[in-house]
Amino acid sequence: MQAADDALGCDVEVGPFAGPGGLDAGDAVERLRLRLVHARIISSPEAIVSSMEGNLRWILVTAVAPVAWGVNYFVTQRFLPPDHPLFGAAVRALPAGLLLLALCRELPRGVWWWRSAVLGLLNTSAFFVLVYTASQLLATSVASTVMALAPLAMMLAGWALLGERPRPAHLAGAGIGLGGVCLMLLGGTGGASPSGVLASVAAMLVSSLGFVLGKRWGAGAGLLASTAWQLVAGGLFLLPVAAVAEGPPPALGASELTAFGYTAVVATAVAFAAWFAGLRRLPAGTVGLVGLLNPFTGVLLGTLLAGESLTPRQLAGMALILGGIVLGRPVGAGRPRPAVSPPSSRTRPAASPAGCPRAPSHPAPDPTPPTGT
Repeated sequence: MQAADDALGCDVEVGPFAGPGGLDAGDAVERLRLRLVHARIISSPEAIVSSMEGNLRWILVTAVAPVAWGVNYFVTQRFLPPDHPLFGAAVRALPAGLLLLALCRELPRGVWWWRSAVLGLLNTSAFFVLVYTASQLLATSVASTVMALAPLAMMLAGWALLGERPRPAHLAGAGIGLGGVCLMLLGGTGGASPSGVLASVAAMLVSSLGFVLGKRWGAGAGLLASTAWQLVAGGLFLLPVAAVAEGPPPALGASELTAFGYTAVVATAVAFAAWFAGLRRLPAGTVGLVGLLNPFTGVLLGTLLAGESLTPRQLAGMALILGGIVLGRPVGAGRPRPAVSPPSSRTRPAASPAGCPRAPSHPAPDPTPPTGT
């Protein structure tokens, strides 16, 4: 390349021909970058659809837990020994925790020793004993329906502890679901035991707090590991208390052993792993609304298997519960922003060997046209 002859010709150079279309290398790179940005923006609807499909997948995974818990009300009431809530809760928690611990093969470290103890007391010891008591004192439909108040409790706890402000759709879904709960309770034929309702409400409150704390602390440990630790901790807390308060364990037949097997493996190990997986990937309010499937399952089983009556009012309540779940589902991700910054208003000219600025080979993409020479 030859430099200009004099100062008056500093904008004129002799060099190789420009590339195809009159673009030099810098312009070609700039246009390629703009095309990549444009392609990224155009593909955003596909990203939104992918995000919605991912949310739906995790909602279905999370739904395993409330369905299993709804079945567990029926199993506890029909097959497990009454008057032994501490023993029943310990047998439910400890085998499930040991099973998950054998799968993950990881022990707590650091702060997870005391975190496991706190979560074990809330999500296992207190929750399982209260649920066992409520299942023995209430009809299957009523016991599982009271727990449908959990979405509101989880939204408030998530707001206070996680900073997850409930969306209007979450609040509307919780209100509709609560209306369905009221219809289902008022539609029953039998009265509800005050002690059973109190136990069910207490179970809902302690579990909502424990679940939100588990979501807040979950980043420091694996899913199976943290679930196993709190189940083992809760079971170990319950064993000595059950031995002192209830004496020797009751005699168990084949039906009781089978029921305890379902309670420990399906309603605890599998259900808790699915529930905490949903809490890690979905807002606490959405997970709480998915929990409305608990009373839905309980009412269906109570009607189909336990001979409990199902009135039109309860059917309307079930429809409202499903509507609340659909309304509170998470929205898809918004349009992703480009990963690269937009180009500058005009390309900065490079200096020629003679020290004069080199004129760009074509006008820069600027709404103001460049001045002529």
